[in-house]
Amino acid sequence: MINKIVRTMAEAMAGIRDGSTVLIGGFGAVGQPDALIEGLIEQGAKDLVCVANNAGTGRTGLARLMELGRVRKIICSFPRSAGSVVFEELYREGRIELEIVPQGTLAERMRAAGAGVPAFYTPTGVGTLLAQGKEVREIDGRPYVLERALKGDVALIEAWEADRWGNLTYRESGRNFNPVMAMAAELTIAQAMHIRALGEINPDHVVTPGIFVDRVIHVDRGPDWA
Repeated sequence: MINKIVRTMAEAMAGIRDGSTVLIGGFGAVGQPDALIEGLIEQGAKDLVCVANNAGTGRTGLARLMELGRVRKIICSFPRSAGSVVFEELYREGRIELEIVPQGTLAERMRAAGAGVPAFYTPTGVGTLLAQGKEVREIDGRPYVLERALKGDVALIEAWEADRWGNLTYRESGRNFNPVMAMAAELTIAQAMHIRALGEINPDHVVTPGIFVDRVIHVDRGPDWA
């Protein structure tokens, strides 16, 4: 019987290795897998490359993971945002690497990884520092920069609903990067607000099919999120 639901956070985090590339869903706090990030902190993996929309805020979640010295490099679109105090401290001190990727390009690099596309051309970034060292080709009279697929060893994502096969739905803007990250990683771990019985989720509503999901853990955020 296929059952991807795990009972403990330790089981969810099992096997994540030092040096892993970890894709972390969310757009700011929306759709961010906070419980899984805390689980990764507890699990202890280090020397990580983290891929996210931003570089964390405050001193919790991703910011806490960085503050503990566990992140070697951050790949994101918005490293500086309100409350990104930890990243700014680390970057000024030369203790973390940064790769800035335009948001649409970031999403497409992960989508390409999930689709088995090794690289693609995009006009975004042409003529800027972001294109330095990359191949540029003219197509139909317009320059395009070559961007390579971005694959993760692990994806940590948040879903609204899941069943034991790992089929996932998302709630409104909580969808954001989560579906493409689920497809782009070798190991996808989802925290889900609700666990449904098989057949209870309308197949037309499934955004991430269970084939892309390896582990699901139930994280109930309380009555305000019901």
